[in-house]
Amino acid sequence: MSVRKAVFPAAGLGTRFLPATKAQPKEMLPLVDKPTIQYVVEEAVASGLEEIILVTGRNKRAIEDHFDAAFELEYYLNDRGKTEELAQIKTISELASVCYVRQKEPLGLGHAILCARPLVGDEPFAVFLGDDIIGGAATPCMRQLLDVFEKHGDGPVIAVERVPRDRIHQYGVIAGRPLAERVWAIDDLVEKPRADEAPSDLAIIGRYVLTPDLFGILAETAADRRGEIQLTDGLRTLRRRRPMYAVEFEGTRYDTGDKLGFLKATVEFALARPDLADEFRAYLQTLDL
Repeated sequence: MSVRKAVFPAAGLGTRFLPATKAQPKEMLPLVDKPTIQYVVEEAVASGLEEIILVTGRNKRAIEDHFDAAFELEYYLNDRGKTEELAQIKTISELASVCYVRQKEPLGLGHAILCARPLVGDEPFAVFLGDDIIGGAATPCMRQLLDVFEKHGDGPVIAVERVPRDRIHQYGVIAGRPLAERVWAIDDLVEKPRADEAPSDLAIIGRYVLTPDLFGILAETAADRRGEIQLTDGLRTLRRRRPMYAVEFEGTRYDTGDKLGFLKATVEFALARPDLADEFRAYLQTLDL
């Protein structure tokens, strides 16, 4: 079956960005002038996905409003002849078909994905983690995963990236065998191993193509000591039942869930903007660093 639906877990509390996220969703923090969640939704649309499912929580209404029509604002911009701004906001509401489901308690990534089960149904689906913004390649990251999924057709596909050994403990890691250029057959997944115990330096990044039989597994997966259902635990069980693949994607990843990563992304995205690059670069060169 072709993949049509994309799930975006967006119910987290964003505690690493307090106090900025006390009253606004972390996903709405802007890189230059666009919320981080919009970059990821645009990747989904560019990859050919048709339906966007946002898993939200309390105090996330701003996300829903962002992807909705804004008739008063549209009227205001049209009345004042601001055609460029009007086109921008109309494009946002017309990006894709967007629907929402609530995760009532923060019970882990696996639980967030399980909340989307009624809207996904019995078909394969994509998952995007909004902290990872990936660009810089001719083919969007998710499209690279979908191409591998369509070629093999018998198991989930996960994005991976090589990370330094001294940071490997921050990630889930795969053990696998190379199948083709940048494609691996996964033998196992290990959550946040010590550097000397990690089976590889291929870290799991926030893009997945998953099969619907994962939902039943997640429903039976025991919570960890923090009371959360972990996606990696469900994937390990699923791997014992069917093949699973990893794609070492082409492109540049920005970890906007980390303050330093967010700052780096802001600078690089600004420098990539034709309307800002020259003046911003000139300003940076004046700094006494």
